[in-house]
This record gives sequence, structure tokens and C-alpha cells, in this order.
Amino acid sequence: MSLKSLHRVLFGILFALSSPFAGQAASAASDIPAWLQAHVGTGEGKIAPVVLERARALYVKNRQSGKVSNPCYLAMDATRPSTAPNGAPGARFYVICEADRSFRAVSSGYGNGRKLQRADFSNGRQCAKNFSNAEGSKLTMGGAYTTAETRTSFKGYYSQSGQRKPFYRTFLLFDGEGDTENARERAIGGHPAVFLKWQCRFKNPSSPNADKEGYVPYGNLVNYTGGRSNGCTTWSPAVSDDIIELVDGNPTSLYIYPEGSDIDAVANAVRTGSSLSRAGLYWNAACLSAIGAPKFWPKRTLQPVINNWRQSLPNHPPRDLPICK
Repeated sequence: MSLKSLHRVLFGILFALSSPFAGQAASAASDIPAWLQAHVGTGEGKIAPVVLERARALYVKNRQSGKVSNPCYLAMDATRPSTAPNGAPGARFYVICEADRSFRAVSSGYGNGRKLQRADFSNGRQCAKNFSNAEGSKLTMGGAYTTAETRTSFKGYYSQSGQRKPFYRTFLLFDGEGDTENARERAIGGHPAVFLKWQCRFKNPSSPNADKEGYVPYGNLVNYTGGRSNGCTTWSPAVSDDIIELVDGNPTSLYIYPEGSDIDAVANAVRTGSSLSRAGLYWNAACLSAIGAPKFWPKRTLQPVINNWRQSLPNHPPRDLPICK
């Protein structure tokens, strides 16, 4: 074996051992039932082996510790493209319920990032290149999460069938651990991929959500299912309802791939021309070809950049929405 080949093998071994779920993932992988194995792979609608193994290991750990008792667990592969070969939103989020042999692959959004003068950490619509746990980065952070409580908030009114109707959106909070422990600080969670684009405001003093002058906002509903988010995990409205119903009051584990160490390892392999598979690494092939190499922006380096940008912004008084005509 050449020195270069030996280096690649040792790199892959060291990386695998560095994962916080390495031992548990190996154990979880050894007893994956046959029905679930049928859903493992890198094709559309499948879950990559490393994503399932780590998600399963996290779930087993949390079940054994009593942290969760939900019969289902969640996973996401943020390396996959936003659009499937048939043009539909690409499946990269998974709901797995082993007790009833249920596996569901659905679409999900990833963080869009920002393009600042000092640093461009923005993501395109099809594939995620940049990841971070910095507050305000609007980027996805891979790692271990547990679903927490839900919060429903009023967003405004929109028109449906000729009538103005109130729009409420439910937000599922996530609690993180390790590199994701600042999930609360970042307001990271899951919600429907829908927002209300405000246009104007109208008088509705009977509304419990009216401002002190009796006005409520009005706008158009925008559905961005399968697209980018502000760092949260987003689903189609129907899928969001199902997931929130599944975990509301009954938390479970969520594992999002890739973690910072995965990103650094893949980037290093690309830089040195190493084979990902030989090094024991994984990234969706189509997206890796599209982005060239991923980049992880750790909080310690990106947070000062974001904070300085915020401080440089001019202070503008809040502007009132125009009155609807």
C-alpha cells in the first residue's frame, strides 16, 4: 500500500471514530431490521446509511435515558438537492416509526444564508454549500436535536374564496446538544414552508390581534415548499401538520446531517482529490458536483462578522404598512 493510500485509510478511520455517535451508530447499524434496510441507499426516496445509523443511534440513546418515549424518530439529509429528477420537491427529511414498520421520506427546506461584504455564506436554491451554528447566519446546522414545545402565532390576513381569513403558523421548537446547543438562541425549529408577504393593513378592531389603532396586516400567502428557509427546517403544510401532531406533547429525536466535522472532512477530501467512499465519507453526489466543496462556518469565526454587519446598519424607524384600498 502506498503512503498516500495509507493516509486516506487512516483519515477515514480517524474521522469515523471522531463522530459522537460512532460506537452507538455501529451498534444501531448492526440490528437494522430488513424492512428498514430496504429503504437505505442514496437514490431518491432512500436514506443514506450514515444518516440512518446516526439518527437511530441518537434515538436509541434518548430512549434508553428516558429523554424521549415517542415510537418514531426524525432525520434529515441536508446534502440532497431541493428538486427530484421528476421535478417535484426532493425528499430529504425522514419520519421513521419502527414499531409499525413505517418509513416516510418528504421534502424539507435548508438555510439560505447571507451574502455580506466580508463573507459570502449564501446558499443556492438547489444544493446547500454553507452550514453554520452562528446566530443570525440563517444557515442549517447539522447534529443532534430533540423536538420541544410548539408555539402558534398570528401572521395576518389573506384572501381565500373572496374572503379575508386569518393566517396562523405553528412553530415546533428544537433543543440541541453539542454544536447545536444554541438552537433556542437561534430560534431554530420546524414549521410549514409558508409565510405571509404583507402588502397593507386594514381596520378590524374586533380582531384580538389588532394593533392599538385597530389595524391588522394583510398580504399574500407564499408557499416555498422544498426551497430555502432562514435556517429552520421547513415542510409542506400537510406534512408539517402530520409531524407536529406526531411530536406535540411527545418529543422525539431529530438528527440532521451533515455535522461540522463531516463538512470539514468532505471539503478536505475534495481539496486533496481523495475518494469519499474510500475515506468512509458521504455527500450527495449530484450536489457535491454542483457546489464543488461544502464549507462549515463555526460560530466562533462567523459570529463576529455577523455582529459587525449588524452594528454597521443604519437605524431606521419602523415604517407603517399603507392602508388597504
